[in-house]
Amino acid sequence: MIWQAFRGLKKAGILGINSRNADYIMRCNPRSFFPRVDNKMLTKKLAETHHIPTPPLDYLVETHGYIAGIQEALGGHDGFVVKPARGSGGSGILLIRNRTEGGYATQSGEVISFEDFSYHVSEILSGIFSLSGLEDLAIVEALIHPDPIFAAVTFLGVPDVRIVVYRGVPVMSMVRLPTKASDGKANLHRGAIGAGIEMAEGITMSAVHLSQVITHHPDTANPVSGIQVPYWEKMLWMAAETFEITGLGYLGVDLVIDKDRGPLLLELNARPGLAIQLANGKGLRKRLDQIDRAPSDVFTTSETRVKWALNNF
Repeated sequence: MIWQAFRGLKKAGILGINSRNADYIMRCNPRSFFPRVDNKMLTKKLAETHHIPTPPLDYLVETHGYIAGIQEALGGHDGFVVKPARGSGGSGILLIRNRTEGGYATQSGEVISFEDFSYHVSEILSGIFSLSGLEDLAIVEALIHPDPIFAAVTFLGVPDVRIVVYRGVPVMSMVRLPTKASDGKANLHRGAIGAGIEMAEGITMSAVHLSQVITHHPDTANPVSGIQVPYWEKMLWMAAETFEITGLGYLGVDLVIDKDRGPLLLELNARPGLAIQLANGKGLRKRLDQIDRAPSDVFTTSETRVKWALNNF
């Protein structure tokens, strides 16, 4: 019975974690290049050199001495996001909606004091949320005001689009939609929804929520399929271009769509998860193999790689 189930997954082209690690991450991602994606500040600087827009940087807390000036530096900002430069999975990220008399109001409506806010920044610097556990930087970016296209299927927070890229070719995509269970964060392991995106047209399909296939958002009850993602080809180009800026052959590219600024590169992941296959109802393996069989001229530029992906996926 187990063997039959395994054969069924293999036939569907499902990529497993061991194969992902051995055949793609270890083979295509030089370890020495990992800091280019594990450090969000370095990713931001690299993106700028390739004219890939990222959320505006409001303040950078490099040492504990910088904390004292953070309130004055952010005094004129209505909202902002504080995140660890080397964090992962949404850990340590704090979304501030506005300033109050005694502190800050978060995206979820909670009010935290200036002292608690400073303590949180101090924790980031100490490396509590860091991948390596070493001392870190606290990045303060402008708050994203999401494009309203996903408003009917979002509970608070900011939806983001994950695109898996192999050898610079966009392979598969989904939009991650915050829920009440995820506390407004777009992380699947926290309870967000992952809705597959049809690659050729950029239209959402059915979704996965806590490993279950669903058709409607659990909080808004609205259907998650049939939504046309704006700026679709531009987003695919931005994802494809990350191959040039990182030198990594297997990546998860996370983008957000700001209502005023359009698509922005949020972060990169050298170890992208596999739930995107459930969200799309398709396996990655067949598409990855298809890319390996593509003619050499496909890989010439980001534009040729995107064009090939649109025609084949």
